[in-house]
Amino acid sequence: MQFRRVVTGHDAGGNAIVKSDEVVGTTPLREGVNAKVMWTTEGFPVDNSGDADESLRVTGTFHPNGTVFRLVEFLPGAQPRNHRTDSIDYGVVVSGQMHMELDQETVVLNAGDVVVQRGTIHNWVNKGPAPCVMAFILIDAKPVDVGGKVLHAAG
Repeated sequence: MQFRRVVTGHDAGGNAIVKSDEVVGTTPLREGVNAKVMWTTEGFPVDNSGDADESLRVTGTFHPNGTVFRLVEFLPGAQPRNHRTDSIDYGVVVSGQMHMELDQETVVLNAGDVVVQRGTIHNWVNKGPAPCVMAFILIDAKPVDVGGKVLHAAG
C-alpha cells in the first residue's frame, strides 16, 4: 500500500512552503499487517521549527513524551495482537471494516468511524473480505489507574 505525504514548513523568509511531497510505502509489522509512520513528535509543546524528516525517528507503538501518526493496513484474517499502550490513541477507519475486541465486548467499525482508545487492552481484527486501512494518532499519556491498580502498556 502506498500513501502520498505532503509536509509543510517555512523558507528562510518565513513563508509557508511545501518541504516535501512524496509517495511512501508501508512495511510489514507482522503477518497481514503493514504500516507507515507518517510523522512523530517529541516533547510538549511540539517544536515546528527545523527541517528533519520526523517520520524517520525510531519509535515503538507509541513515543514517550511525544506523538506518533501511523497509517496501518490490516489484511483480511491478519494475525491479531492483544495490546495496551500508555497513550491516548485516535483511530480513524479510512477504508474497510474493523472489529475492535475489548475484554468483554466487540465493536464493528466502518469507514469514517472514529475510536478514542484510552489505554484499554484491545485487538484489531479484520473479519471482512477486503483490507482495512486505519489512521492512528498516538499521544503519550500516563498509565491508566483503576482503583489504585496501574494498568501498564502490554503486548
